[in-house]
Amino acid sequence: MALSGTLVLLFLLASAVAILARRMRVPYTVALVVAGLGVGATGLVHAPPLTKELLFAVFLPGLLFEAAFQLEAEEFWRNRLTLFSLALPAVVVATVLIAATLEIGSRSLAAPNQIAWGPAFVFATLIAATDPIAVVAIVRTLGAPARLGIVIEGESLLNDGTAAVSFAVAVTYVLGGHATVLALAGQFIYQITMAVIIGGAIGLAAARLLRRLDDPMIMIMVTTTAAYGSFVLTDGIGASGVIAAVTAGLLAGTHAVQSALTEEHRAALHIFWEYAAFALNSLVFLLIGFQARVPALLAEWRAIVAAYVVVTIVRLIVTYAFVAAQPPKHRIPPRWTAVLAWSGLRGSLSMVLALSLPAAMPQRDLVITMTIGVVVLSILIQGLTISPLLERLGVSGLPRGVA
Repeated sequence: MALSGTLVLLFLLASAVAILARRMRVPYTVALVVAGLGVGATGLVHAPPLTKELLFAVFLPGLLFEAAFQLEAEEFWRNRLTLFSLALPAVVVATVLIAATLEIGSRSLAAPNQIAWGPAFVFATLIAATDPIAVVAIVRTLGAPARLGIVIEGESLLNDGTAAVSFAVAVTYVLGGHATVLALAGQFIYQITMAVIIGGAIGLAAARLLRRLDDPMIMIMVTTTAAYGSFVLTDGIGASGVIAAVTAGLLAGTHAVQSALTEEHRAALHIFWEYAAFALNSLVFLLIGFQARVPALLAEWRAIVAAYVVVTIVRLIVTYAFVAAQPPKHRIPPRWTAVLAWSGLRGSLSMVLALSLPAAMPQRDLVITMTIGVVVLSILIQGLTISPLLERLGVSGLPRGVA
C-alpha cells in the first residue's frame, strides 16, 4: 500500500481509538499504543518505521514547540530551580545509578543476558530522562494544579534535551575509545549552548513578528517556521535541536506576546497548534505500538522487567532527593512530588535513539529491546495509574498553589 493510503488508515485508526478511549475513560495515548501493538501484530497494516529521521523531521519539532509555546513561560521561570535541577544534575545522577545497578545486578545474579558497563551506560542515557511527548499528552488530561502541570511539562521538555545530548556523548565514549573527559564535556556544553543561542534568537524574532502581524495565517506560518527552523538549523551544526525548539517555543509564547495579540489571533494559533499536536501525537503513539514487536519483547521479558523496576525506583529516589534539596520557598508539596515522580513516562525519543545505535555498539540488540520494552511498560503502567494516583492523593482539580 502507498504511503498516502497508510497514513489515511492510521488517521482512521487514531480516530476510532480516540472515540473508544473517551467512552472507556482510558488515556488516549495508552489506547493508541495498545492499538498499535495489536494491529502491528496482525501484519495487516505496514506502517512506516519510527526512525530518527522521521521523528526529527516531522514529529519532534512541532510537538516540542507546541508544548513550550502553550506553557506559561513566566511560571516556568518562577520554578526554574526545581526544573533545572531535575533536568541536569538529577538526570546525570539517575543515569549513573541505572547503569551501575543494571551492570552489577546482572553480574551478581548471573542473569542470562549480562549487560556490560558500556551498553548499560548507553541504555541509561536513553531511558533516564522523561519524554515530553508522552508526559505532556498524559498530563494535559489530568486536571492537575496549574503549577504542578508546569513543573511536570517543563521538566520533561528540559531533560529530553539533556538525554539527547547525553546519548550522543555516551555513544562517543563507548565507541570512541580515545575521547577524553574534557573533550566529552566540551561537546556536551557546545550542544546545549548553541541550541539555546539559536533557539533563543529564532524565538525572539518570532515573538517580535507576532506582535506586528495582523493576519492569523501568517502568524501560524511564522510559528511553524520557528518550530521546524530552530530544530533543523541547530541539528545541522551538531547541536541539540530538541533544546532549540523548546527555547524558541518558550520565548515566542510568553505572556507578553500572548497579551499583545487579539483574542481572534490567539484563538487561531491555539486551535492550529492544538490540532497539530493531536495529529502528531496520534501518529507517534501508534507507531510506538507498531515498532514494538511482541515476540521479541517476550523473549527478553526478564531483562525488560528488571530494567523497568530499576528505572522506576531510581526515578522515585532521585526525584524525592532533588526536590527535598530545594530551598523551602521553591519546594513543591510532598503529594505533588509523588505525582511528579510517577509521571516520568518514557517515549518515542528513547526508542528512536536506541534504534539509531551504530552496528558496532556492543549488545546493541539487547539495548534496543530493553529500551522499547521499558517505554511500552512505562506508557501502559504509569499512563493508566497516574490519574487514580492524583485522585487518591487529593491533588486532581486543585487550584494553583493549593497542596
